[in-house]
Amino acid sequence: MEFVYYTTAGIVLYFLSDLILNKMEAFHGDRFKNRSVIFFVIILVLAVSSFKAIELMVS
Repeated sequence: MEFVYYTTAGIVLYFLSDLILNKMEAFHGDRFKNRSVIFFVIILVLAVSSFKAIELMVS
């Protein structure tokens, strides 16, 4: 059952990271030069924290 939680979290995090990045770019007024790096950092931070929360919740 854990794989369902992690898969769902991964899908949600992908779209959430994209939304956050788009909002940051709208606030900045222009697209970022290293957009993929910034996206990676956002999704990495969210993934580590949410996967740890899932691990604590399931255990």
